[in-house]
Amino acid sequence: MPLAMTQEVFITCAVTGSGGTQDRSPHVPRSPKDIADSAVAAAKAGAAIVHCHVRDPETGAPSRKLSYYREVTDRIRDAEVDVVLNLTAGMGGDITFGSTDAPLPVNAAGTDMVGAAERVAHIAECLPEICTLDCGTMNFAEADYVMTNTPGMLRAMGRMMTELGVKPEIEAFDTGHLWFAKELVSEGILEDPALVQLCMGVPWGAPNDLNTFMAMVNNVPDHWTFSAFSLGRNQMAYAAAAVLAGGHVRVGLEDNLWLDKGILATNAQLVERAVGLVEGMGAKIMGPQAVRDKLGLTKRAPRG
Repeated sequence: MPLAMTQEVFITCAVTGSGGTQDRSPHVPRSPKDIADSAVAAAKAGAAIVHCHVRDPETGAPSRKLSYYREVTDRIRDAEVDVVLNLTAGMGGDITFGSTDAPLPVNAAGTDMVGAAERVAHIAECLPEICTLDCGTMNFAEADYVMTNTPGMLRAMGRMMTELGVKPEIEAFDTGHLWFAKELVSEGILEDPALVQLCMGVPWGAPNDLNTFMAMVNNVPDHWTFSAFSLGRNQMAYAAAAVLAGGHVRVGLEDNLWLDKGILATNAQLVERAVGLVEGMGAKIMGPQAVRDKLGLTKRAPRG
C-alpha cells in the first residue's frame, strides 16, 4: 500500500506495564497513586490516551487486584486534565511450565490462569473507554513462560468487552493475530471498524524491521485505526514510522525506560519527545475528546 502520512495523530502513553522494570528505574510507578499521577502528567504533556496496568505497591510485581484498578481509575477521572482511559485486560493468561523434561505440573509460582469473566472483572467495574485484547498466544523471551490466549478465551472476552460498551484495542504481536482479529470482526464479536496496536520487537513476535512493520500495516484493513510501538531505543523511531505509515503513536515506560543514553525518562518526558517528533513531521496532536469522536468512545464514571 502507498504511504499516507497521518495528519492528526493521537499519542498513547503506556504508563507502567507488567514487565520486570520496577527495579531498573525509579520513575516506573508502582502504587495506584503513583500510576495515576504519572498518567496525569503524561496527559498534561500531550497524551490523549493512557494505558494502565497495576502493580503491587510494595514489590512492584504485576497485579490484577480490582481495588488497585479502581483507585487508578478514580484518581485519573478526578484529575484536572481530561484523558482517555485504556486499561489492560492482558493479565490472567500466564503459564510457566516445569522443566523441559517434566513440563507438568506447571510452575505454580509463575502461573496465573483465570477465566474470561475474571480477566475482565476490572473492566466491568471501572468502565474505561478502551481495554486491550491480546489477540494471540506469545512465548516472549522466557524459556518456559507462555502468555496464553486461546481462540475460545478471546471470543469470550471480546463479547464481554463489546457488551460492556468498552472498545477493545487489539494487541497484535504478529500477522496471525491480525488474521484472528479480522475473524472476530467478521463473526460480529468485535465491532467494525476496530482499533489495533501493532506491537513490534517483542520476543518472539514480529521483529522490529521495517519490512515486517509494513507487512503488519498492510494486514490492517484500511478503515481500521492503528497505532504502533517498538521497544527501548527504537521507541521514537517507530513513533515516526507509525505516523509516516498512516497510524498513531505509543510511547511510555512500559516499552522503554530511557530518554537518552544514560538518562532515565519519565512518562511525561517521553510524551513530550513524541509530541515534538510528530509536530516536527508536520502533523497535529489530537486531544482526548477528538479521539473519542474519532473512535466512537464514551466516557463513563465507574460503577458505584
